[in-house]
Amino acid sequence: MDTDRIEREILIDAPPERVWAELIEFFWVNARGGALTVVPGARLVTRDEHDHEYPIVIERADPHSVLSYRWASAYPGREPGAGNSTLVEFTLTEEAGRTRLQVIESGFATLPEQDGRQAFQDNTGGWDWVLDRLTTATTAA
Repeated sequence: MDTDRIEREILIDAPPERVWAELIEFFWVNARGGALTVVPGARLVTRDEHDHEYPIVIERADPHSVLSYRWASAYPGREPGAGNSTLVEFTLTEEAGRTRLQVIESGFATLPEQDGRQAFQDNTGGWDWVLDRLTTATTAA
């Protein structure tokens, strides 16, 4: 089993434009500090359900098709960087008016062993929850 990478893929009954809008809204609804700018190099801080803060740095943003960011999910409050962060990549592909949404989170093997194992375990279940919520929000819009 590959414990460096989590991959999930779903088909959502909505066009990429709507999925993109919900994706941005969903991930940054708890962001703090000014207007949301989704461009490479942009930094923001988001919070989880336990009010832990996670700085996020946008790596790539191609509206309606690709969004990637780096975060230190194993280390709340720490800036993402070499040795403490993973890369999250969303790819949106249109299929007959619907959207295939793929998410890949990679880089767990670059974390210290215990932290990498725990983050992999936590985030594996987390992505299932996130995609379920995102699908529900998108199809209800």
